[in-house]
Amino acid sequence: MSRNALSVSDVVARDAATYKSSTVFDLLSLKGKVTVVTGAGRGIGLVLARTAAELGSSVALLDVLPTPADDLSELERDFDIRAKYYRADVTEFTQLAEVFDQVKHDFGHIDNCITAAGLVLDKPFLDHEWEESARIMNVNVLGSFFSAQLAAKAMVEHKRGGSIVLICSGAAHASTPSRRMSIYSASKGAIWSLTKNLAVEMAPLNIRVNCVSPGFIATEMVLDAASKDEKIWEQFRDGPPLKRIGLRSEIKGSVGYLLSEAAAFTTGTDILVDGGITSGRI
Repeated sequence: MSRNALSVSDVVARDAATYKSSTVFDLLSLKGKVTVVTGAGRGIGLVLARTAAELGSSVALLDVLPTPADDLSELERDFDIRAKYYRADVTEFTQLAEVFDQVKHDFGHIDNCITAAGLVLDKPFLDHEWEESARIMNVNVLGSFFSAQLAAKAMVEHKRGGSIVLICSGAAHASTPSRRMSIYSASKGAIWSLTKNLAVEMAPLNIRVNCVSPGFIATEMVLDAASKDEKIWEQFRDGPPLKRIGLRSEIKGSVGYLLSEAAAFTTGTDILVDGGITSGRI
C-alpha cells in the first residue's frame, strides 16, 4: 500500500497512536543517521555539523580548507557518533562526486545533507567583474545544486528517504541599503527558488527539501568585516529589530528541526533566522 492509499479511519488510528507516544525529544533525534555538511570547515557549516552530532547523527564534513577549525575527536567522544573530514571543492564536480562516494563507503548510507558552502561579495554593482561574479554563482548555486543532487541520489539508492537543508540568506528576501550585494543576493535568490522546485520533485521519493535564511550572524567572516568598519558593525548590531547580531548557535534549532522527523510534513519552506530585519527596521 502506498503512503497515499490510507483511508480516513487508518489516518485517525495512526494519529491517535502516535501523538502521545512520539515525544518531541524522540522526533528530534537523529540517532543512526548520517549527515553530510558542505562548507563545514568553519563558520555556520561547522556549527551545523555539530548540531547534527548533538542530535545523534554521524557527520561527514566537507570543505576546501586543509583541516577543520575544531577537533572532530571531541564530537565523537562527546556524542558517541562518527565524524570524518573530507577536503572537497564544491565547484569541482568530479572531485565532489568522488567524495560523496567515499562518504557512502565509509558510513554505509547518507540520510541528510546541509549545503553551507558559500561566498559573499560586497561590492558596487557597476564594479562587479565577470570572474568574481562567476565564482560566487559557482560556489553558492552550482555547488549547492550538485551537492543536493549527489545526496539525493544516495538517498534514492538506499531507499531511506531523507532531508536536504540548503543554506539561503536574508539577502534573498530583502536588500540592505548600505550593503552592495547584488550577485550574492542573486545567488541566494536562486537557492530559495531551487528549494521550492526540489521540494516538489523530490517529494514522491520521500526526500524533503527546505532552506534556512540567516541574517547577520557572528561568523568569522562577518566579524572580520565588522572589525574593519565601524559603520558595518553598527549595521550588524543595530539593524535588526531585535537590536543585536545573531549568534551561530541560534541557527542550530531551525536546522536540527528540518533534519529530523519533527519536520516530517515540512518541505519547500524557508525559515528566516534574522532578528526580524527582513520584516523591517526600527
